Amino acid sequence: MKLENILKAVSPLQVIGDENLEVTGIHMDSRMVKNGFMFVAVKGTQADGHNYIPKAIENGATVIVCEQLPEKQEAHITYVQLADTEDAVGKLATTFYGDPTSKLDLIGVTGTNGKTTIATLLYNMFRSFGYKVGLVSTVCNYIDGEAIPTEHTTPDPITLNQLLGRMADEGCKYAFMEVSSHSVVQKRISGLRFVGGIFTNITRDHLDYHKTFENYLKAKKAFFDGLPKQAFALTNADDKNGLVMTQNTKAKVATYSLHTMCDFKGKVLEDSFDGMLLDINNREVNVQFIGRFNASNLLAVYGAACLLGKKPEDVLLKLSTLRPVCGRFDAKRSPKGYTAIVDYAHTPDALVNVLETIHEVLRGRGHVITVVGAGGNRDKGKRPLMAQESVKRSDKVIITSDNPRFEEPQDIINDMLNGLNKEEMKKVISIVDRKEAIRTACMLAQPQDVILVAGKGHETYQDVKGVKSHFDDKEVLDEIFKGEQ
Repeated sequence: MKLENILKAVSPLQVIGDENLEVTGIHMDSRMVKNGFMFVAVKGTQADGHNYIPKAIENGATVIVCEQLPEKQEAHITYVQLADTEDAVGKLATTFYGDPTSKLDLIGVTGTNGKTTIATLLYNMFRSFGYKVGLVSTVCNYIDGEAIPTEHTTPDPITLNQLLGRMADEGCKYAFMEVSSHSVVQKRISGLRFVGGIFTNITRDHLDYHKTFENYLKAKKAFFDGLPKQAFALTNADDKNGLVMTQNTKAKVATYSLHTMCDFKGKVLEDSFDGMLLDINNREVNVQFIGRFNASNLLAVYGAACLLGKKPEDVLLKLSTLRPVCGRFDAKRSPKGYTAIVDYAHTPDALVNVLETIHEVLRGRGHVITVVGAGGNRDKGKRPLMAQESVKRSDKVIITSDNPRFEEPQDIINDMLNGLNKEEMKKVISIVDRKEAIRTACMLAQPQDVILVAGKGHETYQDVKGVKSHFDDKEVLDEIFKGEQ
């Protein structure tokens, strides 16, 4: 694509050099630059791309987009100076990849919990309606049935536009995408056109990055502030910040709730470890999910599908066939008669949700044993809270490791234990080895009991000192269950 056409997406302060160049690719990482590429120098949280301009040129870049022009300019290079390259990179990528969101309907899901479940279930539902569909998710990206592994909840703007461009080229009608708070602040979604946004809830998370809860809330809200008037904004009326999210949006606002009057109203009529009977807008439906938080997630899915033009009765039929997302309240029955639940819960409120759900279904017929850890190099403030919430709602708690990264596992465990008093400590043991912690929980469990293995969910690795090694909670449980037979 000609450079002059790409630059129509932004307002350059100045262009030095030939605007009639053919640009063969675009990248923010100088290591990935090839001949004929545009290199966009962005001041990131870890490094400043301006320092890598010489490397990008060495690798074949012919266009440099930057905020500060280099002192020494190469004669054969075209330099484009912009006021804000972080904001511009998404718009440049969108234009380069043919404005993919003008060719498909993109729906974003944001919030602390529930993003993966809602986005994935919408992807599965619309595929079962017969559409080609894309998914941008924490767990994996998909172009219809093709899996494309990912490391970030929301990719960088170039990778994202490339991915959406492929979805559009391959005939996807819809794309469902998790929108992280980081991606909003870092303007990774800049230039994308959304037809809908969904808000799940907001509680303490990622404060290592955002510093304050207010900043975190503002990041989520900025997504809805940016929605166009043709879009819908579907928000959870049960969250105290649900309507705060949408107060400045131009989009059409709709609400969902388990407790108050709203557009999409739900109620749990019956629940067990096999599923729930729900009432949604005065229609009953059996679903293969457990827990009120999942009932809330399913309401969001139902509401979004209706807002996208599907008939309520058709949506309910599809809801009844959907299955839980991997690592989200994954229940397994032991030969000994207890139930083990693997869940991604890695924040205090997520633990509360999962444990309260277990108690709702258990109704005092058995004990709850929780295996829980906290991730390393992440918000330390939530560690004692996670221990406290686990102890409050469990009969026994085993505190263990969960991706310690570059921290000492025992130090993380100590941070969690520091939140407990003498009385609470009577319920707690700590075992650094996660496999041994799960094995101990299974050994302690009696028929009717429930073990919650929290924190990892879909993750199939342990990250220790920068080395990822295979570790799957569900595989560990399967191995233990085999030995019980």
